[in-house]
Amino acid sequence: MGINVLIIGSGGREHAIAWKLSQSPKLKKLWVLPGNAGIEDYAETVDIKETDINAICKFVENNTIDLTIVGPEIPLAAGITDTLNHQGFRVVGPTKAAAQLETSKSFAKKIMHENNIPTAHSETFTDAFLAKEYIHKLESLVVIKADGLAAGKGVTVCDNSKEAEAAIEKILIKKAYGDAGTKILVEERMFGRETSAHAFTDGISVKHMPFSCDHKPVYDNNLGPNTGGMGVYSPPLWLSDEIRKDIEQNITERIIKSMAQNKTPYTGILYPGLMITKTGPRVVEFNARFGDPETEVLLPKLETDLLEIFDAIGDKRLSEIEVEWNNNASVGVILASGGYPDSYEIGKRIHGLDNIDSNVQIFMSGVKSDENNSLYTAGGRVLCLVASGSSIDEARELAYSNVNRISFEGMHYRTDIGSAS
Repeated sequence: MGINVLIIGSGGREHAIAWKLSQSPKLKKLWVLPGNAGIEDYAETVDIKETDINAICKFVENNTIDLTIVGPEIPLAAGITDTLNHQGFRVVGPTKAAAQLETSKSFAKKIMHENNIPTAHSETFTDAFLAKEYIHKLESLVVIKADGLAAGKGVTVCDNSKEAEAAIEKILIKKAYGDAGTKILVEERMFGRETSAHAFTDGISVKHMPFSCDHKPVYDNNLGPNTGGMGVYSPPLWLSDEIRKDIEQNITERIIKSMAQNKTPYTGILYPGLMITKTGPRVVEFNARFGDPETEVLLPKLETDLLEIFDAIGDKRLSEIEVEWNNNASVGVILASGGYPDSYEIGKRIHGLDNIDSNVQIFMSGVKSDENNSLYTAGGRVLCLVASGSSIDEARELAYSNVNRISFEGMHYRTDIGSAS
């Protein structure tokens, strides 16, 4: 029979999901909308915007789609899961109400506080004067966060009150993130090392993925403004088994149980971003889908058929699936357009992809092709190059030896991904 699958999204995350699903013997046909030039190797791309819910629903109906996988957060925030479920279609992704774990930081804080899930203390403001007044009363450093979705860029980690005031003005007065910044959180700044804890869930059972570490700031040594992610490695060897178990049981599994009790049951992929502090792991934020670029590093480690996992989530029988991972270390390096994460130029010809080693994966994000199948930049983060090895050092060496074979005008990347693993 086979399963017809639709992936919604256009980034490296969706490219990695398409690459993995294409290996499944259960797959009948795979579509991705809107997709990108790299995804065309594994699936038929469809020229529909990921926010056009009516057009997506018609496509699902007309093409007898058995399962829809929602990659990015914006369609989830718009209620794509609710609409498709209402029409009788299966979706891997949370409802609009459940996705508030990511789309509303104040909602997430409320759930965490009510269920004793460790996180930083915060206060919510809509008034810039009151927010500034509050930071001057605090003795601790702060982090300023836009309440809504800002593509990973709505967070400012402040070293002093002057930076905090500037961040408050940027969000609440200058409206840098539009409606995502009608509210802000002023949060106590946490110190420690960060990690991500991805998991599959059908709302009842939870299957944990390997831990990974994303590098958000644009420059080496974690300098410069935050981005959507400049690279990632897995596993973090510095993370003890005791802390891993604590995170899995007392954060990820507890939040899934809490969401069900809250009558906003959560299904799909969930991952808390965590700070491992002196007092233990604390949640920085929740994300209601696969991370990008974490997906590109995690899926090469997955031994179980990804379509079987998604199919089981759709039928609420995830407990029946044994999810297995290989022991390889993986490192992914993002190659970005000049100027990213600020304004950047696109349309730059990409060279060198034919010279990449066969055991290295290229997952494309901002890439388009012309009539001659030449590839050009079409976004801030252009592609993610992923290498695996028996150790992080071995994977890093392989990754960077291949990065050096790729070029496009203005290309920049971090040279220290995984170096402090």
